[in-house]
Amino acid sequence: MRNDEDERLLSPGYGRTFIAMSFLVATFNFADRSVFAVTAQAIKSDLALSDFQLGILQGLSFAVLYALLGVPIGRLAERRSRLGIITAAIVFWSGMTMACAAAGSFVQMMLCRIGVGMGEAGSQPATSSLVGDLFPRQRRASVMGLILLGSPIGTFIGASAGGAVAGLWGWRTAFVVMGLPGLLIGLLVVLLLREPRRGLADGLGATPRPAPDFRAFLKVVGRKPALVYVIAGGALAGFGMSSISQFLAVFLSRAYDLPARTAGTLYGTISALALGSGLLIGSFGTDWLARRGDGRWPAWGAAIGLLIAPFSYWIALNAASPVTGTVLLIISGCFLLLYYGPTTGMIQNLLEPRMRATGAAVFGMFYTLVGYGGGPTFVGWMSDWFATRAYGAADYLARCPAARPGMGALDAAHQACAVASASGLRSALMASVCVFFVAAAMFLLAARTLRQDYFVAEPAA
Repeated sequence: MRNDEDERLLSPGYGRTFIAMSFLVATFNFADRSVFAVTAQAIKSDLALSDFQLGILQGLSFAVLYALLGVPIGRLAERRSRLGIITAAIVFWSGMTMACAAAGSFVQMMLCRIGVGMGEAGSQPATSSLVGDLFPRQRRASVMGLILLGSPIGTFIGASAGGAVAGLWGWRTAFVVMGLPGLLIGLLVVLLLREPRRGLADGLGATPRPAPDFRAFLKVVGRKPALVYVIAGGALAGFGMSSISQFLAVFLSRAYDLPARTAGTLYGTISALALGSGLLIGSFGTDWLARRGDGRWPAWGAAIGLLIAPFSYWIALNAASPVTGTVLLIISGCFLLLYYGPTTGMIQNLLEPRMRATGAAVFGMFYTLVGYGGGPTFVGWMSDWFATRAYGAADYLARCPAARPGMGALDAAHQACAVASASGLRSALMASVCVFFVAAAMFLLAARTLRQDYFVAEPAA
């Protein structure tokens, strides 16, 4: 039986409050991430880094602790206050973002990025679990899509505001400015949100159930092949998506010789429009099709977008002008992001309430290790490899790490470095998007058993 508090938490008004606050959390989660992407070229020059080191800072250093802590935090979220976990996570990652401003070397920046990853590991599993308890199955992908709209908005804020601040006062100030709002958002979460009981939206009884142990979770995974394929497809798609997102501002700067502020504005615009449209179309579109037709549409929709995206990106990355490139990159990103909202919704719908935070954490672990850990690191390594060959001399890294676009080529040597670095990064990004074909195959395999693998609650007595 539901009491008055249960009814309040399930009311449309509270649902809107929860979505708005979760949207804000996601917004500044991604703002803190994107400020590094848009200041990466300046950081590379000031700290004398290679693209491989830049890839480690944007990917592997962030991903390792994020991934390793995700599952333990997800297990904790099955037993403790999820709102408390979210609040602590916001405060910690915001503080570590500001600490990046003090980094004076590759190692110091890497330690700060590890700290950011540790903080951000706590947000997604707890938020996904709360969505499962507050909204019915047929709305979860749409709700997650609305919350995840914070990612393009946050990326736009981090890129445009961060790029503007970096252009005026330097990249160190940009990190401080992006980290401060998280402290206020943590306070708002404490004041405005309340913890629902587990299984509320599924109609489960009010009697508390112990959270299943991790072995029970693994047994469920073994019985549901659709869950395995969805997690695999999402992680592989994340590899290509993280490759693009973390190096796109750098690519725009190099390919079109743009200063950081202009490249940041373009990057933010591309991210906001591409991610926003892709998330909304993918989330609401597949929910709508699933309600009116076939429950496999979330997997089919994800696969369709991923099959189109590589061709679109290959064309976009070779555009002759920044205007044409921007338009084509927005279209490409829209196709790519059709997968993300349905993926998070499918994971919630495949698991019982007490396993949803763990499921989100396991997905986050693979997504982060394969995506953020592998993607940018791969692109940085391949960019150096391709650029060395385009430069035509083995000492490319010794001659060219300090070259900064947007200032004009000073002489033939600087021009050769600029051309080689742009060519190398373009080739690396074109190689990285090939993984979308494999990711699409995973979602098509998931569709085969998706309907029978969905969790169906037994009504409360």
